[in-house]
Amino acid sequence: MDILFRSPRWEKECNDSRLLQRRQGPIRAKLIRRRLDEMAAADTLAVLRTLPQARCHELKGNRAGQLSVDLDGAYRLLFEVANNPRPKKPDGGLDWTRVTVVRILGIEDTHE
Repeated sequence: MDILFRSPRWEKECNDSRLLQRRQGPIRAKLIRRRLDEMAAADTLAVLRTLPQARCHELKGNRAGQLSVDLDGAYRLLFEVANNPRPKKPDGGLDWTRVTVVRILGIEDTHE
């Protein structure tokens, strides 16, 4: 998949291992890089669903339209589908098999 970032600052942080470790800590930085590498290696978003350690899923409520993958503790790497138009199944749900571009939004504890 292609990976976009919400801002140049966030892209720089994610692609600079020293900066990422300084801002996120060594454990979380390693997990962020792992998730980004998994995304980059996947042909479509559907591949991430098969990785139990990532636990990729759609969010609900005020985060509807966003997705997340697990990092450490309650922290998640948040992203959204960046395909235009957003691939949908006939029932209106997201067609994970046709998502080829995502935009990284950030890291948050989605349970707060």
